[in-house]
Amino acid sequence: MQIPNHPSVKRSLSATELIAGLARLDGWKISGDGPEMRIEKSWDWPGFHESMAFANAVAFVAGQRNHHPDLLVQYLRCTVRWRTHDAGGITRADLECAALTDALVPPQPQPQSTKPTP
Repeated sequence: MQIPNHPSVKRSLSATELIAGLARLDGWKISGDGPEMRIEKSWDWPGFHESMAFANAVAFVAGQRNHHPDLLVQYLRCTVRWRTHDAGGITRADLECAALTDALVPPQPQPQSTKPTP
């Protein structure tokens, strides 16, 4: 499904909209300034193949949405940066794609309590 070419999707978000959108995402941060502002998040992987597999999964989602991030693939880490070049900033489409990117990562098991039970 491609992102619609609707003005509400392709316009830069206001500061209030951006903060509200980021509050619904886990671990994404703002980087850059002005037209170079973007949201980004990094994931650590146990090896290069896992990092590449994740980058390829993001590329698949990006192709389906016709909205493409900047990717930095490293040996044990992959960083994804979303921004809408045409709008010169961060749009609703970037927040939607960040949520889809998060959905690619399986949830991490929570550590069990080491407290002895009474």
